[in-house]
Amino acid sequence: MELKSKTVLVTGAARGLGAAIAKGVAAQGADLALVDLDETSLADTQRTCEELGVTVRNYGTNVANEAEVIALFDQVVQDFGRLDGLVNNAGILRDGLLVKTEDGQITDKMSLEDWQAVIDVNLTGVFLCGREAAEHMIRLGAAGCMINLSSISRAGNFGQSNYSAAKAGVAALTVVWSKELARHGIRVNAIAPGFVNTEMVASMRPEILEKAVANIPLGRLCELEEIAHTALYLFENDYVDGRIIEIDGALRL
Repeated sequence: MELKSKTVLVTGAARGLGAAIAKGVAAQGADLALVDLDETSLADTQRTCEELGVTVRNYGTNVANEAEVIALFDQVVQDFGRLDGLVNNAGILRDGLLVKTEDGQITDKMSLEDWQAVIDVNLTGVFLCGREAAEHMIRLGAAGCMINLSSISRAGNFGQSNYSAAKAGVAALTVVWSKELARHGIRVNAIAPGFVNTEMVASMRPEILEKAVANIPLGRLCELEEIAHTALYLFENDYVDGRIIEIDGALRL
């Protein structure tokens, strides 16, 4: 799919991976619908993308809320007259052990609140946005493309019961949707990053970050632009469908 003059919706676009992908898409000439609850940072992404000569609109939407997501996609199609691409990037972390012990005694356990919060945003949010995007693309007769953000944590990562389960679910949805939507000309793929040089990773304690990098065969963190480059490849190659692309420097959890 050639991105020039297309419309792409990116969730979690205020910073990090979402902002980097949005900028990459804008550089190829696509108009953007940017979605995030952090409207201040979202405005920064908007300004950067507009400097590349494309039309950008911002939407403050909670992707875990069905009514808000339905209204979002209706409004985007009304504003732009089309919808060609979706990047399902919005996500949160609530890390913790399933059961925490000290000296053989139970001291804590993962709360249902922390479990549900991550599932709601990272999995249900992907489902809702994917469903609405598919409906509008089919109605508009658009040969569209969706990219979901999974993670290598989908294989199971220590201290991330909720996050790992959600990202495994995202990978499964990607495959299911690619099979269901191919007949409508809609492709669905996913990117599963390893450790990426985001604000969150940079804020890790130095000794923990050093240990994490030491386990990466390539010996460094992934840069945001490298994930954005992968997203552009998935948009532009019309024969890649139903794949989860791991971008992890040869790290396997």
